[in-house]
Amino acid sequence: MTSSEKISIYVDGSCEENKNVTFQTPAGWGFCVVIGDTGLGKGQGEITIEKSGKVITEINSKEFIGAEVGSNNTAELCALAHALKWLIIEGSDTNAVIRGDSQYALNIGSGIWKAKANKELALHVQKLWIEVSSFRNLTHEHVRAHRGHRWNERADHLAFRAMQGREPLPVQFWKPGQR
Repeated sequence: MTSSEKISIYVDGSCEENKNVTFQTPAGWGFCVVIGDTGLGKGQGEITIEKSGKVITEINSKEFIGAEVGSNNTAELCALAHALKWLIIEGSDTNAVIRGDSQYALNIGSGIWKAKANKELALHVQKLWIEVSSFRNLTHEHVRAHRGHRWNERADHLAFRAMQGREPLPVQFWKPGQR
């Protein structure tokens, strides 16, 4: 990959029981890395990496990154955190754009907004954002949820399945909108 190419990463979080959330409320995150994406949602480009998992609220877990409860917002922030960690490990200086349907997560994570809740998790994500921004051009774009945007729908599928504790469908057997 040349430095003139751009990495697109789609992030999403999922939490079905998003009222009266606790540390026991199931929530999941997912992201997919797409090369050759135009951002228009028509499915151009190719997924090269996809990852997903449950939001970890157990403080003693080695995977804990600050989420005190399982909620849609903590799931969205976790998706962003894991995408940023991937960019650090990937290590190139290729420009990257993170696209997601949560303005909350994108604006908190990039430091545009100040967190009023989920402060430990928000600080963790902001530190990762700063680290990634130190060696590559990093931007974010908001996409509308559940509007047929192919790669956002894929990130949603990954997050939803992770919340349920299920494996995602292989991309060749999956259709946008299918959770």
